[in-house]
Amino acid sequence: MPLLSPSRLLDTLADFVRRHPRLFVLTGAGCSTDSGIPDYRDANGAWKRPQPVRYHEFVGSELTRRRYWARSLLGWPTFASARPNLAHLALARLESAEFIHQMVTQNVDSLHQQAGSRRVIDLHGRLGTVVCLNCPHDVPREAFQHILAANNPTFATLAATVAPDGDADLEAAEFSRFQIPDCPRCGGILKPAVVFFGESVPKPRVERACQRLSQADALLVIGSSLTVWSGYRFCKQAAASGQPIAAINLGHTRADAELALKVDLPCGPALRGLLERLRLLVDF
Repeated sequence: MPLLSPSRLLDTLADFVRRHPRLFVLTGAGCSTDSGIPDYRDANGAWKRPQPVRYHEFVGSELTRRRYWARSLLGWPTFASARPNLAHLALARLESAEFIHQMVTQNVDSLHQQAGSRRVIDLHGRLGTVVCLNCPHDVPREAFQHILAANNPTFATLAATVAPDGDADLEAAEFSRFQIPDCPRCGGILKPAVVFFGESVPKPRVERACQRLSQADALLVIGSSLTVWSGYRFCKQAAASGQPIAAINLGHTRADAELALKVDLPCGPALRGLLERLRLLVDF
């Protein structure tokens, strides 16, 4: 693809949207970084930090679960206080103008819904709920936060650096002393209602998203490197169906070779520029 100026790129993006008014939008961590939620990968798609806990580690090791919840106790307040940024608000505006047929997000922060978007599939779940792996019991994460803090007053006062998705860097603590409750209904393991690395996205969720993509005019990726298959699968489906793919993302994506348009700009400013060109810019 030829190199274009930022202004020309946005002109081309607006033309792409006008020609494909029923968009399937896939969003990733780059949409939420301006809300203070760190992302996992750099511009080349490489890890910025140690990889997050994997599903089999969480369910197979009590010490791993203690470590996870200790770090989450300190990371949750910042995550919970995050608010929608320009990218989220712009996407809600595009939906209200009927340019978005369906949005699928890889994020677990619910910021799209807070911004006003309604056609959202949370591909990886939502961090705001804790579920039992053995029975239907669930509890709001905010209520679980109070339980964790009450059980671990010493840990609750520790300082830690915020990490992605409600995590925090806390390496020197004695995690074996951290107390986590079992499910009050059945005694089972409690886990955030999100898809961990190494865990499969629920099949009905994937099937619904794929069906919605099949009804769309084009795929627009925003703020995702597409490194993991759970998101990249939609690019493979779109390419196989002859649906054009555009992306707004700083740096490399796994689908670069399949893109009809790449906008290598920050999500918020790029979407603001798109709204301007579509004459949809209101209160931004």
